[in-house]
Amino acid sequence: MAESSKKKVVRVEAPKGASSTRAGGGSAAARGAGGRGPDEPVWTPTPEAKGKATRLRWIAAAAWAVAIGIEIFAIFWILKQVPVNMWLLIGAIVVTGVLSVVGSLLWKQANRLDPASRSDSTRFFVQNQLGAIIAIIAFLPLIILIFTNKNMDGKQKALAGGVGIVVLLVAAIFGTSFTSPSQEQYAAETNIVEKLTGVDEVFWVKGGSVFHVCETVPDVNKESADGQIYRGTVAAAHAGGKDRLTLRWQSEAVKYCGYTEEQVDAVESELSGDVAVLENNDAPADAPADAPTEGTESPTE
Repeated sequence: MAESSKKKVVRVEAPKGASSTRAGGGSAAARGAGGRGPDEPVWTPTPEAKGKATRLRWIAAAAWAVAIGIEIFAIFWILKQVPVNMWLLIGAIVVTGVLSVVGSLLWKQANRLDPASRSDSTRFFVQNQLGAIIAIIAFLPLIILIFTNKNMDGKQKALAGGVGIVVLLVAAIFGTSFTSPSQEQYAAETNIVEKLTGVDEVFWVKGGSVFHVCETVPDVNKESADGQIYRGTVAAAHAGGKDRLTLRWQSEAVKYCGYTEEQVDAVESELSGDVAVLENNDAPADAPADAPTEGTESPTE
């Protein structure tokens, strides 16, 4: 096995709000899609995680409701004034944008704790892209009414409309989920890790975008933001902001973690469906969240 890391390894306890259970019993392999009932979820959070996700969603919904309320105030009061108070209008646009972004960040964190299933494509899309949808609702009508307002001259429309478009784009970007978490992904990653290592435990660093099957891989031993390696469950890694298990888990397991090619091949053979879920997930090829933290990975490795 590779030499142990010289960096401090910090245990992330299965946090109340980040630990998980999967439907069905038996072995890790049996708890994949084939070992559950037709009406059971692929992966379910603990009650604590579910409760935390629900609270975050309520706070996000409140932030979005206030943002839309400010939009309505701007449409039915500020734009009706003669002359239009430009500072008040721009202030309303900026505050609406801030609330929209805050709501989206909270909603994304809730989705990490309690992801949707891909089996319901409509719900999966809406749950993961709701922040972007809300941003469009909160800004598009206001922007249209700014450009068609008869109480503003051309320069005022250009200024207010331009600010509105920029804030809309920023809010929409923050609201868009580019790596949408799913129950299928969480179940597949947990099954693979447990089958290979015998325990639901992975390793990651602050600032990185992926997690790994052992603490001795080079990517987690490079210089990082706080000089620490974190270890915990797959669910804890996702709750900590990691997008997924590295696509290079097979080569890392053999080169750095002390597992044999035969062991890795056995996991791939027994959990071929889970491996396919991981490889076909809509996440991009492994790439560092910041250059000093993790090396670039090739999707073919």
